[in-house]
Amino acid sequence: MLDRAFSARRTQPHSLFDVPTSSAVSDVSPDAESADLLADESKTKKPHLYVLASNYMSRLGLVKSPCLCLSLCLLLSVFMLFSLMLNSRSFVCLSSYDPISRASFFGLDGLDSDFGSLGVPWCRSKQGKRVEWTSKDLVKGLEEFVPIYETRPIKNNMHGMGFDHSFGLWFIAQWLKPDIMIESGAFKGHSTWVMRQAMPDTPIISITPRHPEKYLKKGPAYVDENCTYFAGKDFVDFGSVDWERVLKKHGISDFSKVLVFFDDHQNELKRLKQALKAGFNHLIFEDNYDTGTGDHYSLRQICDQFYIRGGGHSCFKDSDEARIRSKRKKFWEKAVDIDELCGPHEAWWGVRGEMRDNFNHNNTPISHGEHFQNSRFVESILDIYWELPPAAGPSLTHQTRYDPARAPTPIVEDGRYRMFKRLGLDRLERSVFNGYTQMVYLQISKPET
Repeated sequence: MLDRAFSARRTQPHSLFDVPTSSAVSDVSPDAESADLLADESKTKKPHLYVLASNYMSRLGLVKSPCLCLSLCLLLSVFMLFSLMLNSRSFVCLSSYDPISRASFFGLDGLDSDFGSLGVPWCRSKQGKRVEWTSKDLVKGLEEFVPIYETRPIKNNMHGMGFDHSFGLWFIAQWLKPDIMIESGAFKGHSTWVMRQAMPDTPIISITPRHPEKYLKKGPAYVDENCTYFAGKDFVDFGSVDWERVLKKHGISDFSKVLVFFDDHQNELKRLKQALKAGFNHLIFEDNYDTGTGDHYSLRQICDQFYIRGGGHSCFKDSDEARIRSKRKKFWEKAVDIDELCGPHEAWWGVRGEMRDNFNHNNTPISHGEHFQNSRFVESILDIYWELPPAAGPSLTHQTRYDPARAPTPIVEDGRYRMFKRLGLDRLERSVFNGYTQMVYLQISKPET
């Protein structure tokens, strides 16, 4: 029965906008994009080298000796492969430390099918409302953001946001154009810098235990002149701020014009309730950890339910899921096998049946019934749920951390090297693509009565 449940949920993942599409960039129509797509698509439609070689041998009449034919076919195949590598500018270089990418390129396991193959649980909204932007907008945004990102003051933002989430925050802030932006958790100030690039003149309120200026003593950091800091001795937790009074000082009375960004590693259910009580509508959670991972209870974990498409898990060690997870654990650093996923009494929800909070310092065991009720509450206030897709596929970025089997289809799919290069993504260091954790944008409102 568990296997049947798993097989039933292993459908194609949701697209960028919660509707099935054949490609994350299928609606890109300008001439440049079309040329790139056509050129890249042609790579997957060429006949196999062995077929070409065999046809060539047949024309020469060299098929009388099977051994001779096979040897010549192999030699010709090797020659043609090296010729392709030396003469094709668009040949995709594959990382030696990424076995799945290498195997996929040679036809053993298609990379496109990797994405979402273990399910992508997508939280259900009240009315099925979707975001306004399209995949075409995301591609255009990438092209604009890459040169901005290259000017970042903190080049090595270890333990902070990488490229994918930096782009997501910048894109959403620029699209929504809020009257004020609030961030809970600033670290060295990289996220503050990203928001400033999106909205040069918009006020920012930053809540963080340690002021970013403290990091300037040890290396690069960013302090914003038009930012109000609740930090250091002035620190107040997000849930304890009198937001009506604080925002009134900034001339803000319409809370629907406020964007709140959370990167504070707190229980996201707790933060969601606090934001709802304060009257905020637009939220971004940076670390939307997958089930079995992370240091806090996330929206992705809450919405991982059997009744949701792509959700629910089997702890049966001989199940399809267990076999697939065991295999993928060897290739992706953040992949989770069944032993890691399942805790006592086959508790797989949250992290091994626990609701984690506060950087993994406060962990509370919860029953499956409580986990289910948490999901129902989220659905009652959720107007929009949208997970940022990865910027590009792993054969392009060479990332080795997140498992594509639990991620939505990337903006630039594997094989689209010309588009990857045209957008300027090839100029970035590989390490900046290793921080993807399903950043999510939410629009919320009071439950309907």
